[in-house]
Amino acid sequence: MSELAVVGKRYSIVVPKSVRKKMNLKEGQRVMLKVEEGRLLIEPLPTDPYGVLERVIGEPYDEAKDEEKAEKWVKKHTDR
Repeated sequence: MSELAVVGKRYSIVVPKSVRKKMNLKEGQRVMLKVEEGRLLIEPLPTDPYGVLERVIGEPYDEAKDEEKAEKWVKKHTDR
């Protein structure tokens, strides 16, 4: 799927409605921007990071117990 968009003031880009619907994007949702081989990739980040951590860890997230695992996962999945 490809759609045309324009870089506007302050370098903003409006995501076309067809793309927003297909990707289930929500206003205010965080995205990861990556540059690969001269292309700009926009990857939506989870809207419920604790739910993702629960699935990764395999049980409900407990900050005191799981902080180290969570930090490793976040670093791995955010290229930081």
